[in-house]
Amino acid sequence: MQVVAVDIGGTHARFAIAEVEAGRVLSLGEAVTLKTAEHGSFQLAWEAFGQTQGAALPKAAAIAVAGPVGGEVIKFTNNPWIIRPGLIPEKLGAEQYVVVNDFAAVAHAVAQADADHFLHLSGPDEALPERGVVSVVGPGTGLGVAQLWLDPAGYRVVPTEGGHIDFAPLDSIEDAILAGLRKRHRRVSVERVVAGPGIVDIYEALAHLQHRPFTQRTDRELWELGTSGTDSLAAAAVDRFCLSLGSVAGDLALAHGATGVVMAGGLGLRIKDTLSRSGFSDRFRAKGRFEGLMAAIPVKLITHPQPGLFGAAAAFAQAHAN
Repeated sequence: MQVVAVDIGGTHARFAIAEVEAGRVLSLGEAVTLKTAEHGSFQLAWEAFGQTQGAALPKAAAIAVAGPVGGEVIKFTNNPWIIRPGLIPEKLGAEQYVVVNDFAAVAHAVAQADADHFLHLSGPDEALPERGVVSVVGPGTGLGVAQLWLDPAGYRVVPTEGGHIDFAPLDSIEDAILAGLRKRHRRVSVERVVAGPGIVDIYEALAHLQHRPFTQRTDRELWELGTSGTDSLAAAAVDRFCLSLGSVAGDLALAHGATGVVMAGGLGLRIKDTLSRSGFSDRFRAKGRFEGLMAAIPVKLITHPQPGLFGAAAAFAQAHAN
């Protein structure tokens, strides 16, 4: 059957038509990206997407949203839309639907994506295990974390708030990063350091350590300067980000009892070359008595171009497998 897959963030809403059958995604059509600011409601954006298709939309919806999905009303943090799940059949004409958190959708994408959509980062260069727990970690605007329970008979996604565990410095440089963040935050979570905006605080801490003037820049500017190598301090901040991300990913794998780890998110994809050359792998393994255990865990990067849309469709396929 066909289903409208939707991935809604603060700035953009992406739509595509997916084909699903027997609990799996068979295909995903070309994505259409709409700016949330240009549409007064989700229903109006849905209708605008329908106009691009030149035919009636399928009566099924798979919706991934950036934020919590419980309750009668879903509100977005960074856009004024709301979704009332109980009114989806009436407002959208979707007789069947599923609404999931955006990072839960990414974990569904990890479960169903083909092997050629994964890039090896560290550990044994082998496929993800068919059975066991996979930690899915996604640095972006925030730090998304999910558990994926795999079994040959099926899989289960468990959304978590793992991005909000405490940040644990491993050396004096990370001590300095933490000290800077504590000036503004009573409690410093890992999301403050290893999500996209964290590069600004890392850059500032390194500038102070080098006794260099700190020039205020946006995180987007610093990522561009750091990954291109045109600014040595920004490049050092990117390297430090990769080290800290390795530590956090390893901590999460230990906490989850993971037998595999998948890095996800747009930021991970943008810095994939830097990540593979950095100290990410060493930090991932650096867990004292468990270093041997950590070295045996394959770590991958999902490279699917639309994991949110694909994952939303996969969540629908699983929920409506029968």
